[in-house]
Amino acid sequence: MVKLNVERTLLKAASHKRNGEMDEARKCYDSVLELFPGNIRAKQGLAKLSQPKPDILAEENPSDETLDQLISLFNKGKIKTVIQESDRLTREFPQSILPWNLLGAALRAQGNLEEAIAVFNKALLIKPDYVDAHNNIGAALAGQGKADEAIAAFNRALLIKPNYAEAHYNIGTTLAGQGKLEKAILAYNKALLIKPDYAEAHNNIGSALADQGKSEEAIAAYNKALLIKPDYAEAHNNMGNALIDQGKLERAIAAYNKALLFNPDYAEVHSNIGSALANWGEPEEAIAAFNKALLIKPDYAEVHYNKGVAFKAQGKPEEAVAAYKEALLIKPDYAEVHYNLSILKKYAYFDPQIVQMEKLYADASINIESRCHLCFALAKSSEDLGKLEEAFRYLKEGNALRKRVLNYDIVQDKKIFYRIKETANSFKNFSSNVSGEGNLPTPILILGMPRSGSTLVEQIISNHSKVSGADELHFLKMFGSPLAEGKVEVSGDNLRAVRKQYLNAIKSLSSGLPFVTDKMPGNFFYIGLICSALPEAKIIHVKRNPASTCWSNFKHYFSAKGLGYSCDLLDVVHYYQMYEELMLYWEEQYPGKIYHLDYEQLTTDQEYETKELIQYLGVNWEDACLYPEENKRYVKTASNLQVRKKVYKGSSEQWKKFEKYLNKAFDGLPN
Repeated sequence: MVKLNVERTLLKAASHKRNGEMDEARKCYDSVLELFPGNIRAKQGLAKLSQPKPDILAEENPSDETLDQLISLFNKGKIKTVIQESDRLTREFPQSILPWNLLGAALRAQGNLEEAIAVFNKALLIKPDYVDAHNNIGAALAGQGKADEAIAAFNRALLIKPNYAEAHYNIGTTLAGQGKLEKAILAYNKALLIKPDYAEAHNNIGSALADQGKSEEAIAAYNKALLIKPDYAEAHNNMGNALIDQGKLERAIAAYNKALLFNPDYAEVHSNIGSALANWGEPEEAIAAFNKALLIKPDYAEVHYNKGVAFKAQGKPEEAVAAYKEALLIKPDYAEVHYNLSILKKYAYFDPQIVQMEKLYADASINIESRCHLCFALAKSSEDLGKLEEAFRYLKEGNALRKRVLNYDIVQDKKIFYRIKETANSFKNFSSNVSGEGNLPTPILILGMPRSGSTLVEQIISNHSKVSGADELHFLKMFGSPLAEGKVEVSGDNLRAVRKQYLNAIKSLSSGLPFVTDKMPGNFFYIGLICSALPEAKIIHVKRNPASTCWSNFKHYFSAKGLGYSCDLLDVVHYYQMYEELMLYWEEQYPGKIYHLDYEQLTTDQEYETKELIQYLGVNWEDACLYPEENKRYVKTASNLQVRKKVYKGSSEQWKKFEKYLNKAFDGLPN
């Protein structure tokens, strides 16, 4: 109780002093010293009262209790209150560093980055070697997109305090934002050398590895974060994302639900569950999850966008358009939404969205990916209005930007084709034993160039009662590309491992049916592997008019990163030539193993071609296969609206409208 009275008396003395009531302050200090002659704070306070008043009064710091209260409010998200109170404290204690730092942190949290930087600089005028201020200036600069200036600020902090783990961590985060993932991981590891239990650094290493496509290593990093901090909701969420990349949907949703145990109002997790359910072919449950996210955060533009994607995949374009428009009401500069909305619309003159997109396009400050999406959207609107030259100009610019983002060079793909052919003969020495494996499904692999009609073919086949449509699966690339590209020895054991992993993965998508489709076009690389590891697989090669195929690739914005060849007319022609040469090679090596289906013939003589196809699969004929437009399955690919319509002819001629702008780029294609 005595201690409490002393504290109150000292606070009262400080209050009298601030109000200029020096005699009253002196009495308070004297009363403390009577009881406790050695009290340092009372001695210092009394000594300062005796000093002559300087031009700028050297004030004391606010009490620890006051600062703790403000920090608690900051952590609870009461940012406005923190700004008001810390601003007041900077006036009461102009030479105290801590209120300035708190004010700057609160302004940064509010998004007022310029003001925050100004406040942190005031703190540095008081104490030039204040590392937290240098670090916080760096964080604010990073928030403004000024990565180089931010890293310079973090390095100033490290000059003062080399073992400052947070500054190394922030350098890593800034580098990751620039796409410099290897350097980011190095910076995070420096932070971990100083602070091994830095859960956030392990988590961010996981995110950087995931962005590199290294999902197994990413999961290991997330597990390290969770060993340190089991209630780390963000790491559970990221774990779910990495498991999605591996196609492990059930485990991913379990990880998302763990995140919600620790943070039930984590809107992003509800959104991710929605996306996972949508990919799992559960659109109704997906929409319900998106709506949960919107209950928590109604202005979550990304969730409205995801709802639009889910509705479109269900074949509900009106609902998709409504969801996209909601997203744009919240975030008018959401370029990706503008692009997705453009796919669903037929534009007329004076459409306000065109005006909105042109205004955004004219803004020099928009980032390269947003400009890329806008180019593709404006190309669509221009084509609808009959402005073909303008449409081609937008397509050319958008593709050039996309190629820059992907840092693509056709040499990358040339090397893959070369490695595939170099390794191809190795597979002929092995063949898997398919007997005694129980009720594993038979894969139906629909492959070929992207935009060749594989989605329509899958809709036809998966309308059969014995076939489950699984869409584009990454499993063959994930499990088999090291063998196919010669990075791992081709051996019986390795082939059996690929077989087991692939069949177990598709079994979870089979719904108990004996056949599962995998329509990943790029599986044409792995036909040698397929014939050895999965000899029972049905291989359907879908071919379409070469010029139509190449034009459709160039015209389409692929969100996947592995299709950089599509961004340049000469590259796409060169890629097509390499693909055709490889398919001829496979046909020579495995005659009769590949079923070649001509898309144009399918659309011209649908019944005959469909019956031949079903006969190849070895299942009984069902009339439903003639009505793919009635197939209600969830379709994720760009053709999801086209395949809801009856099979129609003439789509392969659309490229000819643009022929005069192509500068004879397609002359090297076969007729």
